[in-house]
Amino acid sequence: MSIVSTSIRSQNFKNNFGYDLKFLNEHQEVVLLKSNDGKSQVIVLPKLQGRVMTSTSNGLEGNSYGWMNYELLASEKFEKHINPFGGEDRFWMGPEGGQYSIFFEEGTDFVFENWFTPKELDTEIFEVINQTDNSVSFHKKMQLKNYFGYQFNIEVNRIIKIFNQEQIAEELGIDLSEIKSVGFQSSNELVNTGETKWSRATGLLSIWILGMFNPSENTTVILPYKDSLVLNTSYFGEIPPERLTATNSHVLFKGNGTKRFKMGLPPQNVMPYIGSYDSDKQVLTVVSYTFENEANYVNSEWKIQDKPYAGDVINSYNDGPLENGDQLGPFYELESSSGARELSPKETIKHLHKTFHFEGDKETLNTISRKLLNLELEDLSK
Repeated sequence: MSIVSTSIRSQNFKNNFGYDLKFLNEHQEVVLLKSNDGKSQVIVLPKLQGRVMTSTSNGLEGNSYGWMNYELLASEKFEKHINPFGGEDRFWMGPEGGQYSIFFEEGTDFVFENWFTPKELDTEIFEVINQTDNSVSFHKKMQLKNYFGYQFNIEVNRIIKIFNQEQIAEELGIDLSEIKSVGFQSSNELVNTGETKWSRATGLLSIWILGMFNPSENTTVILPYKDSLVLNTSYFGEIPPERLTATNSHVLFKGNGTKRFKMGLPPQNVMPYIGSYDSDKQVLTVVSYTFENEANYVNSEWKIQDKPYAGDVINSYNDGPLENGDQLGPFYELESSSGARELSPKETIKHLHKTFHFEGDKETLNTISRKLLNLELEDLSK
């Protein structure tokens, strides 16, 4: 672990990048990626599945964009159902619920008490196989059994890369001369290392990338969509109408982490970007992802399903108290999933997930929001 010297301000405020880096160096093995002369930085944790824990666009003094569970990270203990350590890009696989779930044992009811995150996706280490100043590569072999009883033999390959400012500007076609920025991607590969072909009849898998971010009363989650909206809101019960706004082009909700609900967009609705805007800190977050309009997207609803391969490409989750009053966060999530395929031995699925944060004056951020999210930020206050 490296020792980091930070200013007094950096050492004393949670959600400040210098504080978070110092904290993580005390409790984890840290891989630090940098670009833009150290202004843009990304923290990756090998012992927690190679997840991107947090990032900044302004060095040690900057905001820390990823949500972190400080208490759980410091405890060095594991929870029963899931270890919500945090992180703005973590590797999961679907489906979560249904007759092909990898989170529920065969024959159990689809309730929280029976829901367990596979340890391979929650507490086990991903091996570092290569590292440079701006990227780090991971490898993991695992076996997972689904609700149907089929065992998957899997190899996961994962590469985290930080972008420089020129790469971000070229990737998105935007001007960053008057703004702070950080961008990174996870390149994820799933390999069938077994001896049999995966089948729809016994269950398929998808790559699922989830980003956990800091909630606030003035953060709005922004999900652009096209065509006639088919919004899945049934994951954890219907969403109260006052919590959700659906226009003719966007689904919007307050990412404040006070009410537990989740939603998803199917293939026919998805657009290239999703995001969020924190009006207090003037931070615009944009996420892009691989979308190839596959025939199969796994369904993660917690029930036996009539259409197990009519699932969502995009999900967003707002954390809140469980029925017993406990809470995982608070945080909100921006998520993307790959399609699912009937892989023959040695065949692969790949999925790319990119996260960008922009910080600056509202007018400049509005230009980016208009181009990528098709949204005027002024409309959020109306």
